[in-house]
Amino acid sequence: MSSLTVPDSLEPLTEPRSERSRTRWTSLRSAGAAMRAYIALTKPNIIWLLLVTTVPAMAVANEGWPSTWLVTATLLGGMLTAGGANAINQYADRDIDARMERTRGRPLPSGAVPARHALTLGVALAALGTAWLMLTVNGAAAALALAAVVWYAAVYSYLLKHSTSQNIVIGGVAGAMPPLIGWAAVTGDVSAASLLLFLIVVNWTPPHFWALSLLLADDYRAAGVPMLPVVRGEAETARQILLYSYVVVGLTFAFWAVAGLSLIYLAASSGGGAIFVWLALQLRADTSAARARRLFKHSTLYLALLFGAMFLDQLLLG
Repeated sequence: MSSLTVPDSLEPLTEPRSERSRTRWTSLRSAGAAMRAYIALTKPNIIWLLLVTTVPAMAVANEGWPSTWLVTATLLGGMLTAGGANAINQYADRDIDARMERTRGRPLPSGAVPARHALTLGVALAALGTAWLMLTVNGAAAALALAAVVWYAAVYSYLLKHSTSQNIVIGGVAGAMPPLIGWAAVTGDVSAASLLLFLIVVNWTPPHFWALSLLLADDYRAAGVPMLPVVRGEAETARQILLYSYVVVGLTFAFWAVAGLSLIYLAASSGGGAIFVWLALQLRADTSAARARRLFKHSTLYLALLFGAMFLDQLLLG
């Protein structure tokens, strides 16, 4: 008796099922890649640093923890408007990004996202975030968030970045708005203390970004972007980094006095500020890539430490 065999009509049934599985898996992977590309347009790694400065400002303005709903609503509105501004910025910078080694893998120059989609996403997120803040927080916070979007997406991206070596100084105004937005979310206006927070971030931005620019000077030169190291050289860039570091540290002490904070903030601002100035002095003496990278990394940690200490000081000792 011959062995049992499978009829020819049944044999192909397993192959289409396997093919359908592969097709479905490929579609899921493609959808996931597209989603990651659209998220990358909003620059989430930058957004978290902006939001780090929002909640501590709210705590100081409220002299304690605000309502959880207010914090959540403010952060969501800030994420939407900042993400929208970043997407518009990537639309504006798509030609520059294509010429720079560091950025040519971004969604637009790599072709992962059509340019018009980036612009549409940016405008939609900015409008949604502004409307959200208006409806759930207050008009002052919404107006400040919208002003930040316009300043970064239009004034900085289209005008300043291409025309002056001080582009990041003036453009840094947009990145310094989150403390003002957080303060206004609590009080409905701004005050001397909130303006000092704004000035701290405005003056922190040049040494932070110029340290990175020293590492990427060749990229900016190839893209035709007049960053300070390209236009004025490494020595002048290091000199201005040092001057701004002095200003930042001075402003942190002024805020301590005006806001009436206590020992936690004073210790953090003193220690972190001393290291900030010390690293800037080292860079002034030797503009090596290692020292520029060290200052860049510390500047990010310094800002987070400063605002984190402010938050703890207000909650624990305020």
